[in-house]
Amino acid sequence: MQRAPEVAAELAQVVPQALWVTDWSRSNRNWFAAVQTEKKMMFIILTLIIAVAAFNLVSTLVMTVNEKQADIAILRTMGASPGLIQRIFLVQGLAIGLLGSLAGVGLGLLIALNIDVIVPAIEAIFRVRFLPRDVYFISELPSDVRFSDVLTVGLMAFGLSVLATLYPSRRAAKVQPAEALRYE
Repeated sequence: MQRAPEVAAELAQVVPQALWVTDWSRSNRNWFAAVQTEKKMMFIILTLIIAVAAFNLVSTLVMTVNEKQADIAILRTMGASPGLIQRIFLVQGLAIGLLGSLAGVGLGLLIALNIDVIVPAIEAIFRVRFLPRDVYFISELPSDVRFSDVLTVGLMAFGLSVLATLYPSRRAAKVQPAEALRYE
């Protein structure tokens, strides 16, 4: 199936010139182009969703830094270096990012591998058809889990969470002992 263009080219050399040889990838070129475009758009949408989650992580860590300024000041007064404070918040952000990425990948895989059961259940509950047979060429939603795609999305989610922790952790490291204790 994947070698269809090669087989068509070999066949075209063997059959008489009066015959026209084509393969399924050429005759359905527009459909495959649409699928590729949809795949790229889904990647962009997933990236935006992950970016929103990363911004949520940034805001959570910034609020944590603001709430913990007195505690950070006490640690600094006791001799903790700015680097140690920064590492504490980096570890916290990395733990949240790792757990969130693993949970997202796990839940996504669970749904993708069971989509053939989930969609009919939702259709039965809400009495609606997502893919009516009289409108679409397919009657069920296919799912083809690709390890490379799962790995890419998982690593991107974790990478964005790592980037999201940099600003709050640097901000925490800049807390001065005297300034934070004045506000308490």
